[in-house]
Amino acid sequence: MIKIAEDGLMRISTKGRYAIRLMIDIAQYSNGGNVSLKDVSRRQGISLKYLEQIVNMLSKAGFLRSQRGSQGGYRMVRKPEEYTIGDILRITEGELAPVSCLEGEENTCPRASVCPTISFWEGLYDIINKYLDSKTVADLINESHTDEEDLCYYI
Repeated sequence: MIKIAEDGLMRISTKGRYAIRLMIDIAQYSNGGNVSLKDVSRRQGISLKYLEQIVNMLSKAGFLRSQRGSQGGYRMVRKPEEYTIGDILRITEGELAPVSCLEGEENTCPRASVCPTISFWEGLYDIINKYLDSKTVADLINESHTDEEDLCYYI
């Protein structure tokens, strides 16, 4: 579930944000091989222990494959364009519902049939999911390269 912070803003946890950065890093640096978590930790400024927790979640979900040894590390099971940001966040965050009554398959809230706000929350939930599922790891990599290219000046 998306967390509401003390300041009232909806927040994705550091685990979710770091999982996206991890997947982007592996996509960018794998070159057909494995990527060491130590290298990801150094490049991303994320503790190795925290990355190990995230990698465990993503590996159990079938997103990453590990290999031990001197050439060991992690690699994506599929292509970067096949991983949506929504899927990554659902693994690390759980449901992305903005309110608890929308978690799970069926709304079990006893007030659901008379709730004046349920359609609003359902609409927000739909927009959140559509947006997150419309973006892939590859999209974020491509968007970041576009931003970098815009900063280059040629004379």
